Amino acid sequence: MHLLNTLYVTQQESYLRLENKTLRVEVERELKLQVPLHHLCSVVCFGHVGVSLPLMHTLADEGISLVMLEANGRFKARLEGATSGNVLLRQAQHRQSALPSFALEIARSCIAGKIKNARQVLLRGAREAKDADDEKALSRGADNLAASLRALPGQDTLDALRGIEGDAAHKYFSRLNLLVKPEQRQHFCMDSRTRRPPLDRMNALLSFLYSMWMNDCRSALETVGLDPQLGFLHTMRPGRAALALDLMEEFRPFADRLALTLINRGQVAAGDFAVREGGAVSLEPDGRKAVVIAFQERKQEALTHPLLAQPVPLGLIPLVQARLLARAVRSDVEAYLPFIMR
Repeated sequence: MHLLNTLYVTQQESYLRLENKTLRVEVERELKLQVPLHHLCSVVCFGHVGVSLPLMHTLADEGISLVMLEANGRFKARLEGATSGNVLLRQAQHRQSALPSFALEIARSCIAGKIKNARQVLLRGAREAKDADDEKALSRGADNLAASLRALPGQDTLDALRGIEGDAAHKYFSRLNLLVKPEQRQHFCMDSRTRRPPLDRMNALLSFLYSMWMNDCRSALETVGLDPQLGFLHTMRPGRAALALDLMEEFRPFADRLALTLINRGQVAAGDFAVREGGAVSLEPDGRKAVVIAFQERKQEALTHPLLAQPVPLGLIPLVQARLLARAVRSDVEAYLPFIMR
């Protein structure tokens, strides 16, 4: 299945090599896992993981991407084979990116999807809150995000849209601590969103989950033939997958909700994180493994897609959305519609 064809290697000092038409994962020369290559479309390595040169060549020949991430999930490199996809679609993408009106509408849709899904996270938290003050604060936060949504249609520049998105993100993250169980708040409290490096456990967990969503969104765009570097909301710069960041915006609240579930159910604990010199916080190996397993399990959950009117596994929704984005780029539809959680 598409949901199970990404191999995540989180154990440090693992070594990947080729044996016939299979990928072997070894630790200190001991076999830990062996997977037929035809079961894979992507291999994602976290931290100190070695890969043999013959395996790299074969992955490229077979069209299987190799993604290298730092142990905390930060992107390092990606190995791809020959460029595939529809050149006409990419030409259309480049033409549309030069049209300010088109870029503005795609950006507006991406931000609307993110804010709507973030609002759902707060509304659900308000419904489930045990404390009356928490419920009121979460409801006010949801109302603030509704006001941000109402302001989106009146903006006529990308900078104005980005300003609303930034303000909405601040309002949202200021309420996120209230969604953590009271007994866990001392360990998973965040003052603000921090990256490169994360400065608390919540930020470290969110960054790790965002990295995995980012990889899935980029892969989805490449699958349908879009250029992941050429975005509409996010500015372009060398090495930045701007369109993948655009597509990912609507999925960030899904990562947030999974992070909260892991914390509140005790699937990750304070001891699963390490504090480095200078204050940087990162997941330890056992914590990374627990998060990856939960992420893969969550992607198998079926959600009803409003346009398809049928259940779709969450892990396939980035691919569906990438196809919808491609249709918007080709002008087959009037607008791109983000996926909204229920």
